[in-house]
Amino acid sequence: MMSKVKIEKTRTKKAPRKNRAAEIANTFEWLITAFILAFVFRAFVMEAYRIPTGSMADTLMGAHFRLRCTQCGYKYNYGFIPEQYRLPQDTIPRGNVRPPRTRCPSCGYYPPTDKAMPIANGDRILVLKCIYQFFEPQQWDVIVFKNPLEPSINYIKRLVGRPGETLEIIDGDIYVNGQISRKPAKVQNEMWMPVYDNDYQPVRPQEGSREGSFNGHLWQQPFKNVANSKWKVDKTNPTKFGLDNPAGQTNTLIYDTSIGNELRATYAYDDVKGYDYMPYCSDLKVRFYANPTGLHGRIGASLSKYQTAYNAWVDSAGDMVIEAVKNKETIELARKAIKPPTINKPALVKFTNVDHQLIFQFGAEKLIYDLGRSPEDAGPRKTDIEPQVKIFGSGKLTLSHVAIFRDIHYTAAKFANGTKSGRAIEGNPFTLGEDEFFVLGDNSPNSEDCRWWSKQGKGNNGLFYRQGIVPREYLVGKALFVYWPSGFKPFAKSRFAVIPNVGQMRFIYGGASKNP
Repeated sequence: MMSKVKIEKTRTKKAPRKNRAAEIANTFEWLITAFILAFVFRAFVMEAYRIPTGSMADTLMGAHFRLRCTQCGYKYNYGFIPEQYRLPQDTIPRGNVRPPRTRCPSCGYYPPTDKAMPIANGDRILVLKCIYQFFEPQQWDVIVFKNPLEPSINYIKRLVGRPGETLEIIDGDIYVNGQISRKPAKVQNEMWMPVYDNDYQPVRPQEGSREGSFNGHLWQQPFKNVANSKWKVDKTNPTKFGLDNPAGQTNTLIYDTSIGNELRATYAYDDVKGYDYMPYCSDLKVRFYANPTGLHGRIGASLSKYQTAYNAWVDSAGDMVIEAVKNKETIELARKAIKPPTINKPALVKFTNVDHQLIFQFGAEKLIYDLGRSPEDAGPRKTDIEPQVKIFGSGKLTLSHVAIFRDIHYTAAKFANGTKSGRAIEGNPFTLGEDEFFVLGDNSPNSEDCRWWSKQGKGNNGLFYRQGIVPREYLVGKALFVYWPSGFKPFAKSRFAVIPNVGQMRFIYGGASKNP
């Protein structure tokens, strides 16, 4: 007998119909929310800006020519000025244009100007907004602010003076309340500018034509032996110097500015016509690697400022010394004992004279001497005396990667050969009042900043601010990061440079120095 099995039919429930109208409304709600959040973020937290001019070069660059010296291969940039090509301000031509006359900041070569090239866009940066609502601006910050003369336009400069401070620019340095203001290490590293790099040797040193020349002469090695010095250029590698002499005999190389680039406040980014009128810059750094190949000897460098030469050296016994030489009198300033140099092991050597501070580095060791913070602490200022750079040594040595750099030098004249003096210049100190700030461009000879503003700032409701200051309420934010340096075009005729220049993405440093 068969059993009956009751089979029940299962009914499948139909899925509810989607409410398309609700979905569309929800999508719009999210889009509106995202838009509001983006707007709030842009308005109050962070915003992107483009650098239009070269007043902050080389820290931040506006539209520029991206150049490489055709003799030594050194890379540098030159500012593009639309008005010189009969173009409206802040415009970039689509095609290639011929650059003006420029000079290599290392070997001093003036390349021919017959080749047209594309214009690179200005840096694009991220600015942290409203930070100054919670924290006080720090000296050396790079800030964005509303131009007091035209508040609808944003400017970007470096902050050097804050409320209540008295500023004076003396021989290119910033003095606050009569004391020199030292830059933080990261800011200082950004501001070193090349004078000569021995690693970049011209490939055609005999070229001396008028168009494309070394200032009308043939190229020569700018480091010269003094008197009976025995330094020799390595025949197989001209970027190296060698010495093989008794340990007790000092041999000296001097940088000859009649052959190499001068020690003036020149900017490769700017017009070369003003170079001869720029002031001397005596805040310098010399750098090289020293490889001792003998048991006895010493290696050192010398930088002069005004009428004093400062020598720094280390010997094979491990004595590290800084001394001053004036009127043939030698005075020891600082000394310390370190581990003796290792034979056949290159060591980094740096000697710096910057912001009235001498810093001597050998390998990981540093010796520092403070010259003092007052204007006269480095001796009577003789700004018409050209500084000197020397390298000296004894024994058996090899030098490589030799280079000279100069510090930023805030100029006292609006134009290279001009006589007009601005505010906060030596002899004309400038005191800031409550909620007043003072800003300068890193490209000092080519910056329209607080030194030169000749009109009162415009405020709301018919109010005006006094000349030469940035009011607190016009501060927009702090420059934080270069997120899109001038990129590269995928094709020569491409309109946009869409390939990112990743290697030049960088933070923008500022802030107060840790030095008291």
